[in-house]
Amino acid sequence: MVCVFSLLLACGVILVREKSNLTMNAHSPLLDPVEVGFRLFPNRIVMAPLTRMRAHMPGNIPWALNEEYYRQRSSAGLIISEGTPVSVTGHGYYGTPGIHTAEQVEGWKGVTRAVHNASGHIFLQLWHVGRLSHTDLQPGGAAPLAPSAIAAEGSAHTKEGPKPWSLPRALQIDEISQIVADFARGAAMAKEAGFDGVEIHGANGYLLEQFLSDRINLRDDIYGGSVENRARFFLDVVAAVTAVWGSEYVGVRISPSNTYGTVEHSDRYGTYAHLIGKLNAFHLAYLHIVEPRVAGNIDIDPLHDLGCSRFRPLVTGSTKLISAGGYTRESGERAIAEGHTDLVAYGRSFIANPDLVERFREGAPLNPYDRSTFYGGTEKGYTDYPTLERSLQSV
Repeated sequence: MVCVFSLLLACGVILVREKSNLTMNAHSPLLDPVEVGFRLFPNRIVMAPLTRMRAHMPGNIPWALNEEYYRQRSSAGLIISEGTPVSVTGHGYYGTPGIHTAEQVEGWKGVTRAVHNASGHIFLQLWHVGRLSHTDLQPGGAAPLAPSAIAAEGSAHTKEGPKPWSLPRALQIDEISQIVADFARGAAMAKEAGFDGVEIHGANGYLLEQFLSDRINLRDDIYGGSVENRARFFLDVVAAVTAVWGSEYVGVRISPSNTYGTVEHSDRYGTYAHLIGKLNAFHLAYLHIVEPRVAGNIDIDPLHDLGCSRFRPLVTGSTKLISAGGYTRESGERAIAEGHTDLVAYGRSFIANPDLVERFREGAPLNPYDRSTFYGGTEKGYTDYPTLERSLQSV
């Protein structure tokens, strides 16, 4: 027994000494404060928006489990919430929290209160999935909405499990204006719920990106055809949301290299260069760009060189850049030090490491993530990942 105790004690001493040495490493630019819009964030580590499908059902209402999940990760400079549909037609995953009912607003108040009590900052991501949905997830079993009636290849997450995305129907012009109004209403509800700002989800193959694509958007009205027309809906949404919040509290997420949701473009760079040029006029808090090396939640070989470093020269004014996509601590530090981005978003690393900021500060190893628990379920793989302090105590 004495030998075992001595061995454990020795291990503990080694861990403490290792931790002490690690804290003496060179200062990380990830830990520097940064001003974004009218907010000062304590570090440049962003928790990326992550669909987890754990809202209280029925009703798609945030609840105590979500409060604990976000509270645990409040040391991030900024938390961006999971994608949050602005209308009942905007849902494409079973169990995602919404921002279109009074009950959802009350649920989100618990989340923002928990984050703020832990000295954190949180933006709500405003979302409409468009054609990436299934009739099971739409009101009355209706077809999903899209710029044109073209189905995507892939599966929706329904209550019964994966089902192929349904054939959508094309939106009428008056319905487009209604969705713009839904984004504005969702932005107002986010303010009521206590968020620090909002992010508009224009990435990953969802509705705003569907309108941008000349392979998906085949409309012949003012929302289709030229790049100016295809960007119109996106910019209408940005105008509506910034009218509610003020531009300095609004970010936009894009993924110029994205192929998820069967997204194609005849001229990717030209389309996004045009969009960014138009977004500059809004003086947004930040532009959030998904790097080419990820698709959904997997790493891929990049097909296009369309990340932050390519588009940074096009971004003007005080708008900050957030880069997301498969970063480590070291690669995130390089991206900031070399001027490619101002902040770095971490997704899977934050899923498995609620104290990711502390682990980066200490140079500590990271918990591995369990991909099987990403979507849906209970606290397993959601709020039960150990912190560094718990890991050291268990030795």
